[in-house]
Amino acid sequence: MYQPAHFREDDLATQHALIRAHPLGLLISAGAAGLLANPVPFDLDAEASEKGVLRLHLARANPQWRAIAEGADTLAVFQGADAYITPSWYRTKQETGKVVPTWNYAIVQVRGTARVIEDAGWLMDQVSALTRRHEERRSAPWSLDDAPPDFLRAQLRGIVGIEIDIRRIDGKWKVSQNRPAADRNGVAEGLGDGQDDMAALVRAYGGREGRP
Repeated sequence: MYQPAHFREDDLATQHALIRAHPLGLLISAGAAGLLANPVPFDLDAEASEKGVLRLHLARANPQWRAIAEGADTLAVFQGADAYITPSWYRTKQETGKVVPTWNYAIVQVRGTARVIEDAGWLMDQVSALTRRHEERRSAPWSLDDAPPDFLRAQLRGIVGIEIDIRRIDGKWKVSQNRPAADRNGVAEGLGDGQDDMAALVRAYGGREGRP
C-alpha cells in the first residue's frame, strides 16, 4: 500500500479498533489458483500474539481455503470511514483556485501466517465468539444454544476455519492532514452530519504528523 508518511497510522490499538468497528474484511489470496478475494466477517483476538490473531471461516465449497492450505500469500483488508472531498470546501479554492478533488479514507491491511483448521471444536469456538460479539448489543441476544445441536453439527461440517497470526499490519488514515488548517476546517464543516465519522477524523488528525 502506498504510504506517505503523513497518512501513516502505526498505533496498534487504533488499527485494532478499526478492524473491530468494520469486521467485514476482504480476504485476498494469491497462489497457484490465481488471485481470489472474498468478503468475510473476521474476529480479532488482540491478546493471542504480539500483533493479534484474526479468525474466520469459509464455506467448504469456497476454493479459497484450499489455495491458502497450499501456501497462497494472504492479505486481509478492512475499510473504515470514507468520503469524497470536493475542492469547494477548501479556502484555498477562493485564494488561488489551485485545488482538485480527492477521497478521504481510513484503512487497515493485514498480512500474516495463515493456516487452515477443520477441527469441529475450533470451528464451534470461532462461530460462538463471532456471534457473541455481534449479538451482545441486542436486548435478547441469539446464541448457538438456540439452534438444535444436530443442525449445528451439520452446519459446522459445511465450513472451514482460517487463522491468521498477524505479522504485519499497516494503517493509512488519509484524512486531510496534508491540507492547511483552514482547508481542514472547511472539509469538516462541509461533511456535515451525514459524514460524522470522517468529519471527526479530519478534526482529530489535524497537521502533517498523522496523529492527534
